[in-house]
Amino acid sequence: MQFALFALCYFILLIAIINFFTIRTPRNSARISNSVTVLLPMRNEQDNAADCVAGLMAQKNLDQIQVIIINDQSTDNTAEVLSKAIGSDSRFSVITTQGPQEGWLGKVFALQNGFQLSKGEIIICLDADVRLQPEAIARSVNQLEELSLDFISPYPHQIANTVTEKLIQPLLHWSWLSTVPLRYAEKSGRVAFAVANGQFFAVKKEALQKSGGYSSIKSEVLDDMQMARVLLRHKFKGTVGNGALIAQCHMYSSWNELRNGYAKSLWKGFGGIFGSFVAIALLVLTGIIPIISAATGSPYGWLAFEAVLVSRVLSAKITRSNIFDSLLHPISATLLIYLIIYSWLMRGRIQWKGRTV
Repeated sequence: MQFALFALCYFILLIAIINFFTIRTPRNSARISNSVTVLLPMRNEQDNAADCVAGLMAQKNLDQIQVIIINDQSTDNTAEVLSKAIGSDSRFSVITTQGPQEGWLGKVFALQNGFQLSKGEIIICLDADVRLQPEAIARSVNQLEELSLDFISPYPHQIANTVTEKLIQPLLHWSWLSTVPLRYAEKSGRVAFAVANGQFFAVKKEALQKSGGYSSIKSEVLDDMQMARVLLRHKFKGTVGNGALIAQCHMYSSWNELRNGYAKSLWKGFGGIFGSFVAIALLVLTGIIPIISAATGSPYGWLAFEAVLVSRVLSAKITRSNIFDSLLHPISATLLIYLIIYSWLMRGRIQWKGRTV
């Protein structure tokens, strides 16, 4: 049993090492001729709107960019902040929705409304809490073309300030960096290996249209992962990449925000109840049992724990996270198990931005 635990943890380390050296990182910032449309849904984002717009205005090496901001029934001062931030810049437009139609979730319905007005060959889906470096879009589109892909998701650096953020946010990257062989996933196009982040998602408009647009995922709370799966099912190719050098995101600023944010979607994140049990089992085997075995003097326990820690350190270096947070992995794993269970218990009852999800 202990040897099997040792083998599992070193298998995870092996995948992390391979991904550490082979993960796609957008670097080419050459000028692009492709026309680009950015879809930016906002609901009660008065604190994020101005900085997000400023980041888009600062984008370099783009010949044609259209930014469609979808104000999704905001009840705060989002509209006023947007008007001031945009000024007379004709590249930007703001549309207002009347809320999602029956059968749709709010963000996905907002994206569909924007998509219907898009003119670009490349569609960029962006969240309001993302901050882009000036060459972020150019680098991403260049990588999309260079690799002959149909979509790419440059995973932003996740800002973590509070203790609970430091415990949970780094696990976002580690969960796929240590379990998904990214280059194989990219070439095979297997749906089981789909990874994406809707914070920053670039896709060719033709691929999105042929896959049914956002109507194909209209009721999906995990719109990013489901969109990647839909595109792969339609034989389009894509991958997740390291976007830490070109984008950053601060998702949550308190424990309540973090818990509710994960509760609304985590139950869906592993494909269903069976997948959630598998995820919990892996967290127990790689996050809790190794340290318990090590504490009882087992050499296999120490080796397994060290393997997982090294995989966490590699993930932190790729994503520019705090390496020392990796030492808290057993606590992080325990907290994530709690969030998975809480998400299942609260599914369909979480209030997010004034709506039940």
